[in-house]
Amino acid sequence: MPNLLGFLVDHGALLTNHHTPLISHTADDIITTLTGVYGDKHGQPVANSYGYFRKDGSIGFSSSFAYWTDSAPDGQPQMIDKRDKVHPAPWTPFTRAGCDVGAFSTANIEFENIASDIANVFGPTSPEAAEAKANPAKAVADFEGIAVHCAQDSAVCGGAGRPDLLPDEPRDYTGFTALYGNVNTAPRITGGQPVVLDLDGRPIADSHGNPGFPGFSPSASQTLGYVATFLEGGVPVVYAYISDAHDNHFTGSGSYGPGEAGYVQQLSAYNAAFGKFFARLRAAGITKQNTLFVFASDENDHFAGKAGAPAGCDGVTTPCTYVRLPAGCDDSSVLCTTTNLGEVAADLRALLLTELNDTTPLSVHSEDAPTVYVRGNPAATDPATRGVERNLARLVAYDPVKDRTVRLMQRMAGRAEMALLRMVTQDPARTPTLAYFADDDFFLTAGSTPATCSPLANCSNEQPGFSWNHGDFQEQITRTWAGLVGPGVRHVGVSDEVFTDHTDIRPTLLALAGLRDDYVHDGRVLFEFFGERAVPHRIVGHERALSRLADAYKAINAPVGDLGRRTLRLSTAGLAGDDATFAAVDARIVDITARRNAIVGRMIAILEGAAFDYHPIDEDEVDRLIDAASDLVSSLE
Repeated sequence: MPNLLGFLVDHGALLTNHHTPLISHTADDIITTLTGVYGDKHGQPVANSYGYFRKDGSIGFSSSFAYWTDSAPDGQPQMIDKRDKVHPAPWTPFTRAGCDVGAFSTANIEFENIASDIANVFGPTSPEAAEAKANPAKAVADFEGIAVHCAQDSAVCGGAGRPDLLPDEPRDYTGFTALYGNVNTAPRITGGQPVVLDLDGRPIADSHGNPGFPGFSPSASQTLGYVATFLEGGVPVVYAYISDAHDNHFTGSGSYGPGEAGYVQQLSAYNAAFGKFFARLRAAGITKQNTLFVFASDENDHFAGKAGAPAGCDGVTTPCTYVRLPAGCDDSSVLCTTTNLGEVAADLRALLLTELNDTTPLSVHSEDAPTVYVRGNPAATDPATRGVERNLARLVAYDPVKDRTVRLMQRMAGRAEMALLRMVTQDPARTPTLAYFADDDFFLTAGSTPATCSPLANCSNEQPGFSWNHGDFQEQITRTWAGLVGPGVRHVGVSDEVFTDHTDIRPTLLALAGLRDDYVHDGRVLFEFFGERAVPHRIVGHERALSRLADAYKAINAPVGDLGRRTLRLSTAGLAGDDATFAAVDARIVDITARRNAIVGRMIAILEGAAFDYHPIDEDEVDRLIDAASDLVSSLE
């Protein structure tokens, strides 16, 4: 998309050595970006849904998408933090400072459903709940996906807001209100109109024609149209999400391969939307001189499919075509009998039964990198746990993309390694038995009544419904990009020199805005990309030392940093090995985690103290911490 690329490269910083947490999936990635902490602290490291053990040992599943203050099915906060409370909400520093905060289709800071979310905020006997029961489609358009969290004395919200209740905030948050849903928001930002227009002048509405939220796969024109209306309407802080361009948004089913005509057409539409967006904002006086723009990609995707035809097609000079027979098959209304496009679906329980006669009762969070839950929640050393881990490590599967049988497992993380990777929350019921990082062509499930496959290839099914995989550990998925433009941001163009990840966006945003959170981030301020006058005072003169400290910090604390990648290999060997090997590896990972936590605790205290609290910097201590981090990583060579 040249219009977005040009805006970032020509005016600010495009960070191309940027990374996701684990697992690398939409809900976890968005919430990590919003909060600046990893999933062990915000409660949703397994996404877009997660499993949990009930008290009887059975396994339930719940969506990761729910309004910020909702409860999980086991009664714990959905967004549980290390205090056993709801994690502080990302809008509060702004609203306390007098700025309204708008949201469009952004995970968990507006309604994600019309059941628990409406009952939580409006009440189960409210008129909104009655509408949800009587006319669900209209209720979705009216109440989901859109919100304004209001500053006190907000001119936009006026007296129209409902109480914005956040009883678990570290500091009192009474007297604040919010507008929930398009029905309450649109009239306040359009001068009384009930509908917002996209950038092409079309009403933003659902597929039934109801004005309001179009669903959680909004186009660039829809999202950016609502963002522009927010900003023009007096809402100065806006979060928004745009759906991917490789799924077929024209018909609503199926996905495209690289260079396919529909994909190119959608990318062209997205590019045009960004051009219109920047032009419209300029006309309204909203520019890089007075507005901070932050862009990020949730995660990158691995294409699962064979190359398109003809050979060398690129979608620019020559469109690519893919096999879909019968014509129009899409894995939804019509299954394909022959295709060369799509992730490979396979059932882990069927593979275990077919290859190893293993009937262990287990469930998985279906994913390219599924989390596995063994019924009864046996301990890590229990024979049931150890047996299924070794068997999962041995599985092979037929991959029609590669036309051969492949080793299915690429990495495995037990509970000790998941803790190191920041995947274990304060709610013990959510801790999986293990995380299984698979060959990235596959999407894995676990049926309740598995059957053997003969031949083995019958266990694999390729359909073009989804052709782009994420959630896994591979660099193609976890390495992505972020962009900054605006006041305080130095013009550097494209930069891959600094390792960054999603946790760094939040503290960087707040530092540029002159605000702060009521908690310590896992990310750090990216001061290397600040203009001279924007660098926090205590950092000035210590830039080189603190940049080295930040690099060492990310190397041992980021889930896909050097330490995380090395321990993941170690964990894989332990889980696949005999009990003695497992015990030795598990103990070593626990020890490494404790050492890591001690080092990074002091590192982030220095980095945050310099950025937000004007704390002095002891460069001798910085050097000692860098050496300790290097020694920790080197111990795994």
